[in-house]
Amino acid sequence: MTNNKTENILIRSSKDRGYADHGWLKTHHTFSFGDYYDPQHMSFRSLRVINEDYVEGAKGFGKHPHKDMEILTYVLKGALEHKDSMGNTSVIKAGDIQKMSAGTGVFHSEFNHSPSEQVHLLQIWILPQENGISPSYEQFSLPKEKQNEPLLLIGSPQGGPQVVRFYQDVYIYRAVLKKGQECIYNPKPARGLWIQAIEGSFEVNDRLVDSGDGASVQGEAKITFKARRDVEFLIFDLK
Repeated sequence: MTNNKTENILIRSSKDRGYADHGWLKTHHTFSFGDYYDPQHMSFRSLRVINEDYVEGAKGFGKHPHKDMEILTYVLKGALEHKDSMGNTSVIKAGDIQKMSAGTGVFHSEFNHSPSEQVHLLQIWILPQENGISPSYEQFSLPKEKQNEPLLLIGSPQGGPQVVRFYQDVYIYRAVLKKGQECIYNPKPARGLWIQAIEGSFEVNDRLVDSGDGASVQGEAKITFKARRDVEFLIFDLK
C-alpha cells in the first residue's frame, strides 16, 4: 500500500457486493462466498466473510458443519435461534454479541425465531491463528448503559467480561455516533482496519461511507470518524 491518502482508504460500496436471492434468504456478500467469486475481494487480512442476511419468518440454515473458523453473529433486527452440537441452544437478539469457535469441528443450525417477522443480521467469519482448537461458544447482551457508547470493545484475543474471545489477533469495536459527533481511533503501526457500516452515513478521514459500505484502512496513523447522520458501524482492527 502506498502513502497516497486515497489508496490508504478503499471503499467497498454496498451496491458492488455480491448478491443472492434464495426466496427465504436474501444475502449480500462483501467477500467471495458460495457461488459469488471476485478475485479482487477474497478477504481482508484474517477477515474472511461478511454476509448481510435477511431471513424470512420460520426459515433458516439447517444443521451444517463448520471447522477451523471464528464465527460472529450480529443481529440487527429480529431474533435468530441457534442450536449446536456442543449442546448450546439460544436466541440471539439485536443487542446481543454471539461468537462460536468452530475449531476441530461443530454442527449448528440457525433459524428465524419468529414465524412471520424477517430477521436481519451480519454473519462474520475470521480465520483463526491456528487450526485444531477446541470448539467453544460465547454470547452476551450489551448492557443498556453501554449500548450508546461511541466506541465499545466487543471482541479481542484476550476476551473478558462482556468481550468475546477470538483465537486471532483481532479487536472488534461497535461504534455508535449521533449526527455531528466525532471519535478518533489510533491504530498501531502495520495493522489494518476494516470498517463495516451498518446504518447511517459518516466520514472516515473525510472519505464518505454509507449504510452497507465497507472500507479498508491501512497506513493511517490517526482515523477520525464523523457522523453525518446517526450511525452504527463495526471496526475490525487486524494484524
